[in-house]
Amino acid sequence: MERTLIIIKPDGVQRALVGNVIKRFEARGLRLAGLKLIQIPRALAEEHYAEHKGKGFYEGTVTYMTSAPVVVMVLEGPDAVAASRATMGATNPLNAAPGTIRADFGLNISRNLVHGSDKPETAEREIKLYFQPGELLSYTRAGDGWLKE
Repeated sequence: MERTLIIIKPDGVQRALVGNVIKRFEARGLRLAGLKLIQIPRALAEEHYAEHKGKGFYEGTVTYMTSAPVVVMVLEGPDAVAASRATMGATNPLNAAPGTIRADFGLNISRNLVHGSDKPETAEREIKLYFQPGELLSYTRAGDGWLKE
């Protein structure tokens, strides 16, 4: 079972698309393991995006991610990182496949509604930034057996 971090960014929260976004991941078969509405403190945003420090988009990203509330969630399921990234679509909504979150709701590359971990190792690091171990749950849903061979 793999876990991934998803953030519904300020544009998704401000545009009242939180339910639509969560519904897409659940319909895909991913299970919520943790969920919170938070305002990211600047220090946490800087830590999250530390690998991009010095790049042209770093300051704008940190400022944007701290500008309004976000929803942070941990999803779990088989190949959760790849499944969630496919559900989100390409980073630039103009290049995202129809039916993905970013194609259907994204406006541009900087207002693309969602952040998702790019690989399992990144997911592990990012999840620890936003959730304590006791805040995450593992459970079985009645329909989970229908999602695997």
